[in-house]
Amino acid sequence: MENDTPPRVTRRRVRTRARLLDAAFQVFAAKGFGRVSIEEVCEAAGYSRGAFYSNFATLDELFFALYRERADLIASQVADALAQDGSGLDVPASVDRVTEVLLLDVDWLLVKTDFLVHAARDPAVARTLLDHRTRLRRAIADRLLRTRGHTALPAVLGDVDGAAHAVVAAYDGVTTQLLLDRDAEAARVWLKQLLTALLTDGSRNPA
Repeated sequence: MENDTPPRVTRRRVRTRARLLDAAFQVFAAKGFGRVSIEEVCEAAGYSRGAFYSNFATLDELFFALYRERADLIASQVADALAQDGSGLDVPASVDRVTEVLLLDVDWLLVKTDFLVHAARDPAVARTLLDHRTRLRRAIADRLLRTRGHTALPAVLGDVDGAAHAVVAAYDGVTTQLLLDRDAEAARVWLKQLLTALLTDGSRNPA
């Protein structure tokens, strides 16, 4: 009986943590990180403050855990989307898959922007954000590296790392507009055009 207890406790704690993170995501997206209290997160999750403090020491800690969880998921989705081609790179098809992943959720962009503002004022937090951006760029650069010899990149980008930086910069610019006008379809089309132009000689039209 004693051997069965730890797994049950662990599963329950995992479920509690997951519900707190999901509730926090909704509350942060709706109100902004700086305007949310622990009580509001607990209420949205249906838990007491005790359940909160058994998983997180502070609201900041929960926010960081939420960001890392979502950021890691998106980085994995981008890597998976880019891995679906063979040795060559079908730019329009890959761009289609990546833009669908990156522009999936305006709420995520709101939370991410809160995290960016927070990170700009705290070097330790900034390192967390920079780590995520590095993983995202690395996923893109690794895919482009595997296509070398099959698909040529514009010389102006320098190398695959330069191309990966350009892709992330294009995404940053387009999503800023998306946060303001909430037109996901227009943002998807515009990002598709930008990425296709960046990753080819500009003579190919997006599909």
